[in-house]
Amino acid sequence: MRKAALLSALLLAAAAAVPAALQAAPEAPAAATADPEMAKVLADPRRDSDRVRDAFRHPAETLAFFRIKPGMTVADYMPSSGWYTRILVPYLGDKGQYIGITAGLATATGDTRTRLANFPGFFPGKVAGWTGVPAARIPAFTLDAVPAERKGTVDRVMIMREVHNMWPDNYLYNDLAAIRSLLKPDGLLGIEEHRAKPDAPASYTLGTMGYMREADVIALIEAHGFKLVAKSEVNANPKDSADWPDGVWTLPPVLTLKEKDRAKYEAIGESDRMTLLFAKRP
Repeated sequence: MRKAALLSALLLAAAAAVPAALQAAPEAPAAATADPEMAKVLADPRRDSDRVRDAFRHPAETLAFFRIKPGMTVADYMPSSGWYTRILVPYLGDKGQYIGITAGLATATGDTRTRLANFPGFFPGKVAGWTGVPAARIPAFTLDAVPAERKGTVDRVMIMREVHNMWPDNYLYNDLAAIRSLLKPDGLLGIEEHRAKPDAPASYTLGTMGYMREADVIALIEAHGFKLVAKSEVNANPKDSADWPDGVWTLPPVLTLKEKDRAKYEAIGESDRMTLLFAKRP
């Protein structure tokens, strides 16, 4: 109940802070500018098993919306199985820098704490196996242990389908503060998240079902030192009713119900998603 009350207050503040043009007319999706480097990365045989998801995740368009270019320094929050890692590492190139980051340990317990604590040790090796780039070139750290020399050096941070974990697991405050410290003064934060319907009840949108309301996500991020600068519908999926009793994992790629109605869920595809871009506030 305390979180729901806090969220209502944040929404009122966010409505006042978001420019009227953005409230009335979210940015329309635009085709990514022709980019031969991105086309080369997406066609790489190392991505053969990943490519089936491209039709739902629109990586070229999404990264173009986040204004990510070769040579930048990009931090990727909770990169998990590395779907975007295998795009970003080769795309950023030798002059760029990919950084793996994960949640800080302050609120983590048990197996989760162990997994997070082990991340800096095992993730660079995984990336080396995925991409062929030496592990020594892939820094990784938890957000409660940001190296001093990294602060203020990052062009972009990406949080891909993780806000629904950060909010109920109490990572949001500490991790967004650390992300702000990483970003350059003109750095940007790109977020993709499973999108609930605007009138979905709080009981369905506090993270445990995977879906969050777009207005709630904007309010939460802005309350932590950022300002919304653009929206995109590039990852929208109107086929997703976003009300599944088993949450977003009913849909691909998880398909938690296994063979039950599998053809139905595969025809729907992956979830409806908001794609948002925030600037670091002074």
